[in-house]
Amino acid sequence: MEREELTGDSAWVEGGEVPGLPGAAAFVLSRGEPSAIPVLIAVPHAGRLYPPALVERMRNPGFAALRLEDRYVDRLARGVAAATGAGLLIAQAPRAMIDLNRATDDVDWDMFIHAEGTPPEALPTPGRRALSGLGLIPRRLPGIGEVWKRRHDRSELDARIAGIHEPYHAALAEALDDLRDRWGAALLLDLHSMPPLALRGAPPPEFVVGDRFGATCSGAVIASAFAWFAENRRIAAHNRPYAGGYVLERHARPRRQVHALQLEIDRARYLDSRLAEPGPGFAGMIELLAGLVRRLAVEVATLGTGQGGGRRAGGWAEAAE
Repeated sequence: MEREELTGDSAWVEGGEVPGLPGAAAFVLSRGEPSAIPVLIAVPHAGRLYPPALVERMRNPGFAALRLEDRYVDRLARGVAAATGAGLLIAQAPRAMIDLNRATDDVDWDMFIHAEGTPPEALPTPGRRALSGLGLIPRRLPGIGEVWKRRHDRSELDARIAGIHEPYHAALAEALDDLRDRWGAALLLDLHSMPPLALRGAPPPEFVVGDRFGATCSGAVIASAFAWFAENRRIAAHNRPYAGGYVLERHARPRRQVHALQLEIDRARYLDSRLAEPGPGFAGMIELLAGLVRRLAVEVATLGTGQGGGRRAGGWAEAAE
C-alpha cells in the first residue's frame, strides 16, 4: 500500500501496511519538493500502532512496549523537521512487531512454530543480536524476561517483512538517493533514544553519536556534531555503547556521498521522571537538535559541491553560514 499527497511544496507518502490493522500505513515519509537541505531524519523505533492481537500476545504489554519504544522520538523529529526543512521518515509500526534496525535474517528461530519433523540443523543460525533477545522480533528484555506468551507462526514473520520492513527500507533508500542526486551528498540522521547511562567516575553522556567506528559518515560531519554539543555544554560519546546498527550498515555509502549517523538521546533529557510522557526539556531538545541539523546540513552541502551538487549546494552552504 502506498498513498502520496502533495501539499504546497511538500510530498507526503504513506507506505507499507501494519498486519492486523487494515488501512494503517507502516510508515510516513514527508519531504520538501525540492528538498530544502540535504538531510533526512529517520525514526525506526517510535511506532505506536499496536494491533489488538499483538497486545494480547504480550506478557506485559504496557511495560514491554514502553521499554522497546524510542518514546516520542517521532514528536521530537517532527519538531526538528518543521524547524529546518529536513526530510522525515517515521515508522508507525511498533518495534515489538518488527525491528527495522535489524536484518531480516537476524531471527531467533526458536520463537516460531515450525513444520512437524523439521530438524534443528535445517534452521538458519540466529544472528548475534537475536541471541541477545533483541533480534528482528524482540524476544527478551532485561528486567522483564520473555516478551511473548507463546510462539509465532512463520507466516506472521513473512507478512511483517513484506508489509513493513521491505517498503520502509526501499523508501529510505530512494529518499537518500534523491537527496544525493540534488545536492551531491546526503546525510541520514537515524534518531533513537536510550535509557540514562551510568558511568563510574565520569558524568554520563546525554547523547551517543554512532558511525560504525568511522565506516558510515564523513569525519568532518562527525566532528561538527561534537563541536555543536560542546558549544552547548552537552556531553556526547562516540560509538560507545551504541555504534549504530543495520540501518547504517545497509544505507550508508560514504564513498558515494551518502553519509549516515545514529544519534541516541538520553530519555531523561526530554521525558518526565517516569520516562513516559514529554517533560520540561522537550521543547529545548527540539531547539538543540534543530541547531545540530542546520550545522550538519552545511557540512553535507559542502561535501556535495564537488559531487554534482555544484552551485546549489555551495550557494546554500554560504547562505546558511
